[in-house]
Amino acid sequence: MSGPDAVPLDVFWPRLVSMADEAAATFVRTSFSTLVRDSNDYAVVLTDPQGRSLAQSSHSIPSFNTCLPTTVRHALSTFPAQTLAPGDMIITNDPWQGTGHIHDMSTVMPLFRGEELIGFGTVASHLPDIGGVLRNPGAREIFEEGLQLPFVKIMDAGRPNPMLVDLIRRNVRVPDATMGDIWGHASACRMLEQRLNGLVDEYGDLAHASAEIRARSRAAMEAAIAALPEGEFEATIEPDTPFGQIVIRCKLIIADRKIHADFSGSSGQLARAINVVPIYVYAMTAYAIKLMLSPDVPNNDGAHEPISSHAPEGTILNPRYPAACGARHMVGHLIPGVVMQALSKAKPETARAEGSTMFSLTMVGTHRGRRYTALNFMNSGQGATPLRPGADVLSFPSNLANTPVEVIEAGAPIRVLRREMRTESGGPGKHRGGRGQVFEFELVGDSDATCSFMTTRLEKSAQGLAGGGNGAAGRVLINGRPADVGQTCVIRPGDVVCVETPGGGGYGTPDH
Repeated sequence: MSGPDAVPLDVFWPRLVSMADEAAATFVRTSFSTLVRDSNDYAVVLTDPQGRSLAQSSHSIPSFNTCLPTTVRHALSTFPAQTLAPGDMIITNDPWQGTGHIHDMSTVMPLFRGEELIGFGTVASHLPDIGGVLRNPGAREIFEEGLQLPFVKIMDAGRPNPMLVDLIRRNVRVPDATMGDIWGHASACRMLEQRLNGLVDEYGDLAHASAEIRARSRAAMEAAIAALPEGEFEATIEPDTPFGQIVIRCKLIIADRKIHADFSGSSGQLARAINVVPIYVYAMTAYAIKLMLSPDVPNNDGAHEPISSHAPEGTILNPRYPAACGARHMVGHLIPGVVMQALSKAKPETARAEGSTMFSLTMVGTHRGRRYTALNFMNSGQGATPLRPGADVLSFPSNLANTPVEVIEAGAPIRVLRREMRTESGGPGKHRGGRGQVFEFELVGDSDATCSFMTTRLEKSAQGLAGGGNGAAGRVLINGRPADVGQTCVIRPGDVVCVETPGGGGYGTPDH
């Protein structure tokens, strides 16, 4: 390839995205768990040989898109590129080098053309189980949360590592489903390798086009930052958690076509599982800024290069090992909101009221002699803006789907009694806040089940903006009585659980 026009980018770039989408479709078809097939809790990312992202599948989880290239670069520190061979497959669930908690498995597979390394296929997905105590916000150390895997080869030159496979199977409640999803990662990466080889066969060396993609994405982000006033812009939120109120403070420093997010002043780390590690903090920060400033340019590392973040060590956004972080989304999903609040002071038209985060319910038990695990997502209402009402029953800043009722009932011995819009939960305003939902079910199994609930906005609701009203707080009831969401709880056959997810804040004084 001799110049930037050797591969027209309007052809090359969509081809990369379509390859990632095809690999993602392969993963969805070959996975075992409803988390991938129905809830969309995964990502597929293609990187260059240095671990810089080029494209991700269209339905990938936003935070994973930014975490995975960093995971590749960490993996190369353990397994240098020159030591890798075709058919190698590296996995880890290290929160600090993966996606922020051990319940997600991240895979790094080198992609070869003959003996030449031409890129990496990377996949992350939430596993059906990783052992330990049932995932819940009350865990005090990571050792309670399950099996920890450093970077390790599960396949070496195409040969599976039987000892590692056996280690995983012996430490999880549903080994077939867990290993099935991990092997699904391999299928997706192999598909990426096949398609990338086809692109190289057609166009030759792709290094120049890859560099051009990153350069254009970076230029678009830098131009958007340059249009902002330089200076420091701050925002603070004080959300409730099951363990009391915390503080998340964000100062955006805008200068020299760059944005730095400083989270100094945020709460200290807790001996609970709601801590958020730096790789996830940066992913959520970069996502919010990209969304507000350069939403139309496809994601890759070029768009993220002008963005940086920092939180002091020992805080809830940079905890010291062995901090528990299995419920990191309870705090991590609030980061885009506070970043966007700070950014709106530099760009007022981006203002929006507070929204509510995804609500998750995890259950494990035995029914008719078969062990089951179930993780179901129930989305909430989002904040209104100067232009429109908040979105109803939407997952933000993730893009997790509300688990379908039929899938919920097929995966666990429960009967869904009600699933409906929580009509009055959105905050009033010129534009109302988004509405949450009511989800009610009965345990119909032949034995008890252990469950946990993970959410915020149960005490302090999402705040309205510019005269708009607050959204409704969420509730969790078991047989009509409030549940303790800070720990696991046991429900018995015949018990009825009712979840009311919170609503978003309204914007503007209501018209009368």
